[in-house]
Amino acid sequence: MPEYKAPLRDIKFVADELLDFPAHYANLPVFADVATPDMVDAIITEGAKFCENVLAPLNRGGDIEGCTRNDDASVNTPTGFKEAYRQYVDNGWASLSSDVEYGGQGLPESLGTIVSEMVGTANWSWGMYPGLSHGAKNTLEAWGTEDQKQTYLTQLISGEWTGTMCLTEPACGSDLGILKTKAEPNADGSYAITGTKIFISAGEHDMADNIIHIVLARLPGAPAGTKGISLFIVPKFVVNADGTPGDRNAVECGSLEHKMGIHGNATCVMNFDGAKGWLIGPENKGLNCMFTFMNVARIGTALQGVASAEGSFQGALAYAKDRLAMRSLTGIKAPDKVADPIIVHPDVRKMLLTQKAFAEGGRALVYLTAMNADIVHNGATEEDRKAADEMLGFLTPIAKAFLTESGLEAANHGVQVFGGHGFIAEWGMEQIVRDARISTLYEGTTGIQALDLLGRKVLMTQGASLKQFTKLVHAFCKENADDAGMKEFIEPLAKLNKEWGDLTMKVGMTSMQNRDEVGSASVDYLMYSGYVTLAFLWAKMAKVAQTNLAAGTTEEDFYGAKVKTARFYFQRILPRTASHAITMVAGADSLMALEEDHFAF
Repeated sequence: MPEYKAPLRDIKFVADELLDFPAHYANLPVFADVATPDMVDAIITEGAKFCENVLAPLNRGGDIEGCTRNDDASVNTPTGFKEAYRQYVDNGWASLSSDVEYGGQGLPESLGTIVSEMVGTANWSWGMYPGLSHGAKNTLEAWGTEDQKQTYLTQLISGEWTGTMCLTEPACGSDLGILKTKAEPNADGSYAITGTKIFISAGEHDMADNIIHIVLARLPGAPAGTKGISLFIVPKFVVNADGTPGDRNAVECGSLEHKMGIHGNATCVMNFDGAKGWLIGPENKGLNCMFTFMNVARIGTALQGVASAEGSFQGALAYAKDRLAMRSLTGIKAPDKVADPIIVHPDVRKMLLTQKAFAEGGRALVYLTAMNADIVHNGATEEDRKAADEMLGFLTPIAKAFLTESGLEAANHGVQVFGGHGFIAEWGMEQIVRDARISTLYEGTTGIQALDLLGRKVLMTQGASLKQFTKLVHAFCKENADDAGMKEFIEPLAKLNKEWGDLTMKVGMTSMQNRDEVGSASVDYLMYSGYVTLAFLWAKMAKVAQTNLAAGTTEEDFYGAKVKTARFYFQRILPRTASHAITMVAGADSLMALEEDHFAF
């Protein structure tokens, strides 16, 4: 099993040097006095210790043991999970980035994201238990009444209770307009929730005293489709007047899903049989409220892409330095050994560098989204908050889909570096692939994210959201146009930045004649967007590294590696945009021409 070590130097490089979190926090009054550099450094350092020493050792055992459903419909989590969660709560990690008014520590969302990355890389299955609570907290903060916040939000923030998101049904996946779960009014102002939800992560477990389910359901007489969906709070235990868990509610785990990966997390079929629930937000506006939850969840899922790439890279790198096989094509590199370490071979280096480029580039993208989330919630002006919200809306589908796809690719490279040993469970590399595979599916598949990006975020805004980002890229290219050391990055980036707009225009024009053109182009468009977005961030990282090298530094190796990895990205990965550019404008005809009955004979 790979031994996880938090990549603290790179985390601090992205946060402090690339994105300048210290200045960012100082410019947000609510964080200026609490998110000081010393405080932030201490939190990240202690978080790394918890992840390395407590969570990572439970990862393999959790995968082997999995979760167990008992005869009374309760669920036991793997050995050590419950104790680790208690330590997590007692040490205050659950409340890190939450509102002080409801018991939180009032620290930035972006700082919480850094901790979440380390948690997820160390043990993704375990991290999903507190991770699901994050979206429930944000939904209650945005839409809950004061009484609901005092009853539920305070306990979710402390971590004493956990939360879930109950959306998907057996006959209803991403198309929530056809969901069937019903909500019948009760005389006391509550509602009786009846229906079945599936794929509910952390739906039932033994780690917390109560579980607060956020449930989509239909009121009597509600309009058909998505316009008739409401959102409800349904606790596992109905809460007493004094705030303690009371009677068991009529909701239980019907079964545990048998899954490809994330075995340590209880993915449940949840049956609601007239369970007591309370409306959150306006009637028939549940989908609007839900997006508060979903956007947070999508950024969290993007982190899984980074975690998969980082974890697999660490395991593959250690193995490649140690495993001996054949001699280097340019001459013996380890004369005192029977063969050279496989890291000398170009193909192995290509896989390792791809993992490294996706892990470090992905980290920069997720931290950028988190930085914008800070401003959305705490920006000094309405103008600042609106601009950050638009940027976050544009970046979220790219981060979620592109980083999970690239994270899965990186995880597969990890298995390949190990050769046959990568296929053997004891090394832990195949677990990363199995765990990573779900990331491209849940919280909206890559195809759903691509439609959101191209259809809603770009075409429906007449390209405004795209222009907001490409202006940043253009300004950076213009600023560094005369820097000879940056020429290898600036020239291709500027060319692709212009092409991005041209391709958008072309797809937009053809889609006016045939809406299938949007679906035909969307995934290629998203992947193209992801590669260019990471190119922008890698160019910025190269600039920071070159500046430090020119000024004189004791970390020549670290900054030199940044420049060399950026060069690899631009020469070996960024050219993938060419094929996406061709296929996204190839049209829908070749996809739609074959009759349904002719797919097979």
